[in-house]
Parts: sequence; C-alpha cells; structure tokens
Amino acid sequence: MTMPTMPARAFDFDYDEAFSRNIGWVTEWEQQILRTKRVAIAGMGGVGGVHLLTLARLGIGAFNISDMDVFETVNFNRQIGASTATLGRPKVDVMAGMARDINPTAEIRRFPNGISDDNIDEFLDGVDLFIDGFDFFVLDVRAKVFARCAELGIPAITAGPIGMGTAYLVFMPGGMTFEQYFGLEGQPIEQQYVNFLVGLTPRGLHRSYLVDPSRLDLVNQRGPSTGMACQICAGVTGIEALRILLNRGGVKAAPWFHQFDAYRGRFVSKKLPGGSRHFGQRFKQKLGMRMMQAIARNAPQAKPELRASEIERILDLARWAPSGDNSQPWRFHIDGDDSVTVLVRNEAGANVYEYADGQPTLLSVGHLLETIAIAAARFGRRMEWAHVEGKSRTESRIEVRLPKQPGIRPDPLEGFVKLRSVDRTAYKRDSLTQAQKNALAEALGPDLTLSWFESRGERWKFSRLNGLATDIRLRCREAYDVHRRMIDWENPFSPHGLPSTAIGLDGMTRKLMRWAMQDWSRVERMNLLGTGAASLQLDILPGMACAGHFTIGWSTPRAARPTAEELLAAGQRLQRFWLTAAKLGLALQPSLAPLAFASYAVTGTRFTEAPKLIAKAEKLAVELGRVSGHEVDSLVFMGRIGRPRTTRPASRSHRRPLDELIVGDDRRTDGNDRQDQDVARSA
Repeated sequence: MTMPTMPARAFDFDYDEAFSRNIGWVTEWEQQILRTKRVAIAGMGGVGGVHLLTLARLGIGAFNISDMDVFETVNFNRQIGASTATLGRPKVDVMAGMARDINPTAEIRRFPNGISDDNIDEFLDGVDLFIDGFDFFVLDVRAKVFARCAELGIPAITAGPIGMGTAYLVFMPGGMTFEQYFGLEGQPIEQQYVNFLVGLTPRGLHRSYLVDPSRLDLVNQRGPSTGMACQICAGVTGIEALRILLNRGGVKAAPWFHQFDAYRGRFVSKKLPGGSRHFGQRFKQKLGMRMMQAIARNAPQAKPELRASEIERILDLARWAPSGDNSQPWRFHIDGDDSVTVLVRNEAGANVYEYADGQPTLLSVGHLLETIAIAAARFGRRMEWAHVEGKSRTESRIEVRLPKQPGIRPDPLEGFVKLRSVDRTAYKRDSLTQAQKNALAEALGPDLTLSWFESRGERWKFSRLNGLATDIRLRCREAYDVHRRMIDWENPFSPHGLPSTAIGLDGMTRKLMRWAMQDWSRVERMNLLGTGAASLQLDILPGMACAGHFTIGWSTPRAARPTAEELLAAGQRLQRFWLTAAKLGLALQPSLAPLAFASYAVTGTRFTEAPKLIAKAEKLAVELGRVSGHEVDSLVFMGRIGRPRTTRPASRSHRRPLDELIVGDDRRTDGNDRQDQDVARSA
C-alpha cells in the first residue's frame, strides 16, 4: 500500500463550499457524515475510476483504491482516466490525482499491486463500504473480497456496464452472500463467467440490440463495453452508496437484482429466490455455456501485434483494398522506409471477367494505391506512384514513394477501409438525399461522371440487365473455371476468395450449386432447367431492393482506350467513392459482369466458344447502352446502392495476411505461394 499524502493546496480548500450544491438532497449534517466515510474501490478502470470520481463529488472523505495496470489506448472508449496524457501511467496514480483535484482534503490509500490474499484485510481496514470495480473476468479475487466483506460486516456493491445500461446488486451484512447468489465455487472458469453474467442480468435486456454477438466472447475473455454504461453504473452505485452510508434504508439487497437499460428505457428490480439455485437461473447457466462455447469457436481472432515499421503498417491497411472476386492480384516488395514496389499480376486472357486487357485489375490496383495514400496520411506521408510496364501484358509494377510532408492530416475515410465490402443482400429502399449524392459525385472528381437510376422502372431495367449477364456467366464454360477457383465453400470470412455464403443464394440453392460445381457436365444439366431461379436471387430481388442503380463513366468522350495510368487514377477515385458511400452509411454492390460481356460484344472479342452466348452478349450490349444512355466503352463502373439492413455482415471476404503478400523479405518462410514466386520473377 502507498500511504496517503495531503496536498499543500488542501489547506486552502473549502469543503463546505465545494459540496454545497449537494445540500437539499442531503442535509448539512449528512454531508459532514459523508466526509467521515471511507470507501474501498477495487479496480480503477471502466467502472472503478468513474465510481471514485462520482463519490469524490459526493464528498466522501476517504478512499482505499487498487489497480495494478496502466492506461492503454484500448481503454479510451470507456475509462474516465484514459487519455493521450495518461498513456502508460499507472491507473491508481492517475485516478488518485483526479480525485484529489476534486477534493484535495480526501485521504486516499493506494494499492498499486492490486488485491491478493496478503492484503485483503489491509484493503478493507476501516472501510464503511466496498465497491466492486474489478474487470469482469477477475472472479477469483472478486469472490474472496466479497466473502471477506461478509465476514467483516461490510456492505458491498457490484455494478456491471451491460450494453447501454447497468445491472447491479447490493450485498448487505447478514443477507445473501455473493457466493450464494452467483454459485461460482467449484465450477470451471468458463462456467463461472456465464454464471456471473446471467446472475447480473437475469432478464437480458441488452440482448435485443447486441449487433455483434461474436464480440461477447467469454471463453477468450473479450467483451464489448461503452462509456455511457460505465457512467450509468457509477450513478446507480453512488445512489446505493448514499443510502447505505447515511443509513437511510430502502436498500434492496440480494437476492434482489436490478437492471436499468437506458437504450430500451426499461428498469427491472425483482427478487430472485435462491439466487444461483433458482431453477430458471440453472437453465440459463446451461444454455449460456453452450452459447458461449459456440461464440468462442466463431469469434474474430485477436489482432496480431502490429508490425514495427510505418511502411508495413501502411501496407497492412492497404491490403484491404477491393479486387475482383477478392483475387488480390498484388504483392509488395519493400524497398526502403519510404518506398515500396507493388508487383501486379493481370489475368487478362485467363479470366473471362478481365475484359479490355485487364481493365478490372488496373482499377483494383488504383483502389490499392488510394488506400495506400489514405493509410500513409496517418503518418504524415504523401504518396507518389509511377507505373512501369512488365515484360508481358500480364505483368507490371507500380513504384510507390511515401515521403514525409508537414501538414498532412489523417484522412477521414481511413476508418472505413476495413468496413467497406460488397453487400449482395437486399437494402432498404430509402432514397438517397441530395447531400449524399453530392458527396459521392465530389469523391469521383472531374474526370468521372455519375448517373443515377432510381425509379422503380429504372431499377427493374438494371435488374434485368444483371439477369442477362447472370444467364451468360452461368452458361459460360470459361466463367465456370473462374467460379470454381474463387468460391470458398468453407470459410464465411474468406482470406483468399469469395465465401459461398456471401454470394446471395439461399442455403438450399448453395448446396445444389456446390454439387453442380464439381463438374461442368453437372452445370450443363442444371442449365437445361434455366437460370431464372438463380437470377431471381442474385439480380432481381436485390436489384429492386435498393435506393437505386448508378453508372460511372468518363466525363469526356474518348478516341482511344484509356491508358494504364488513366485507369489507375480512375481506380483511386472509385475507391474514394466507395469509401465515401460507407462513410455515409450506404452499402454498395458493383455490377461488372454486364460491363465485361457487353465490352466483349462491342470490341468483337471472342470470349467463349459458344456462339449462342456471344449473341446474348451482343443483345446485352445493346440493352446496356439503351438503359444507361451511355456508350458501353465510355462506362467504367456500375452497381447498386442503398442503406443496408445491417452493418454487421454474417459473411464477407477478408484478406491474406500481410506476410503472404510481401515478397523478397528475408523474414518470409518457404511458404510463399506460386503466385508470389511468379510475380517476383517478373519484376
């Protein structure tokens, strides 16, 4: 324990004036009683820190506080003492200082090594009330402190920040104990976590708005929390502390539980006879354990430790740039602390969707370059790039420099790089506002023009266009090869392809599709029944369920095919367009298959050996020009847009780890894939 000190400024501090605004809700006599009380608070994090400051403002005169941790960036969202000024500083010291800034006369005993068997009695010495501020997952010491409070006759309160509210319990001397209520003793640690959670929240008011259950991962000791909930915890705890310390009565102690959910506007205060032995609680404990084990199996993995160099941190974010079917046709060679070479593999000729000599790949690399620029801005760097042709049209490289430049500020789109994804589900039909349209057009810049198609009739025409393209690609042998390569049947969050669960088909159709995709002859047999059912799910229903469709084309007519540099620059602007849509709360699904097949028809390129499909592509080109009002070769990008029904996709493409994308790095193992080696040789 660290002994208390009295700041010099305490002698000039007027306690009565500082806490005079409490008078009215408490009497002057009661205020002086509060000044004589000592409260022990274990933990100075999310709830413990705000407990301390709330009670300091109530005028409590003495505290015992404990914590063995320091403030970190991950604490910023909820811990009142966490700031850039306190990073790396001991929580117990920071919070003691903040409490003394409120009441310089307060006597504060610090326990910077936390609470253990050796100092529990010292921590509780002379204490009138114990308040639990332990981390949720610290159960062994918590149980011991509550047990000792019961033995010493010290009232104790625990309040947890649950969702956007709180759940709290009061344990009074002679009443039900902590162990009797929660039933932790003798249980496996995972079951203890479940018992503690369902004991705090018998009614589960928060569950209806828990948008990402995978984040409540008790088995791996991870859970979400909000600053608002921590503040609410401190409010209700302060009120119960006032009742207890002033002996006002009215305390409903365990087995009474209390839950207040501000998000739902509900308060539940009820008695739970038997506590953990209540038959309803035992059922919830068993069910909760099964749920937590299932969540742990599918929970996001903890983030790996960040790489040391800025260039690697920039590339670690940049790798989230979109590419056709999540092909990630790039590899990185780090040349120095401010330069990197992007090695590009273009599948033009080998991938039917890589029309116009690989235009989609060049646009994707443009997406990547813009994402590099966005990531670099966080480190005060600007981006410069130069395109270098490779030995063949399928190989090229981009030389990127990232010099430091004063005045560069973080890009507001940075936070949306990992969140942006292709959403193939139905959207809300709410129309886009003019402000949203203006922001999207501005993101594209002057070289690209944006056209909107929002009426019911226009959405139907574009849905039909996509349906025509689907009919071609499902019947095209050349497209079948690409589909087999890129569909990932195993992973809902695929690092190297497109998850089958994100395609947009229902479960039964996916099973049938997986069976058929094993052999082209099976696909041909299925196609005899028609492609209308697939088109209905992939194109028609989602195509109608959106705010509208859009096309993006060149602002001025072009006499020749755009250069690689022009496509790379266009890809940069398209990435800003897509990220701006995410920033505006909008989902987006590109529609490039119609562009691919129509482009082949316009240029007379034979993309398949099936004459009927070539004829269908010619029909598609005519329809695309008529419906869009633009020449096919003037279009760069098209798709649909709208407000998503959920911002948490159940399935989406992820990315390869950065280690797999870096070539020519001595830290790499012999696990480089064939594409890495081929691209490295081409440089």
